[in-house]
Amino acid sequence: MLEKTISSTKNTPEIRLNPDGVIKITGRSMNGKVTEFTEQIVTWIDEYIINPPDLTRIDFNLEYFDEINLKIYYSLLKKIESIKSKNKKFIINWYYEEGDEDILEKGEKISTALDIPFNFIMIGDPVLSEQGSSELNSEVI
Repeated sequence: MLEKTISSTKNTPEIRLNPDGVIKITGRSMNGKVTEFTEQIVTWIDEYIINPPDLTRIDFNLEYFDEINLKIYYSLLKKIESIKSKNKKFIINWYYEEGDEDILEKGEKISTALDIPFNFIMIGDPVLSEQGSSELNSEVI
């Protein structure tokens, strides 16, 4: 399985999918429909969950996303959650900027709907969160 990076556009986030267990979604997410962009991610995750590493870390660092994308992220996390049946673990880090209640609330909504604890991490500078994400003492599921 190969690492996949999908570059950001004005309406889609950057996606980094690493078979070693790191998935990063960063930027703005307003694509609004299931598109080739979304299908690439779903295809990669379907292959990934067949034989995932012992630990998967998912980092969400979104500055904006709409309700349609909320459903897309919910579905993707639901797929990843299935790795628990293989005795594998995962961590979900949800970054939000100080004062950005909308992004925080959307993360809480997904966390509650899936009944999965997220690590909610308030940041002041998106660059700092990117550097520190691998050093967090995170809740492992």
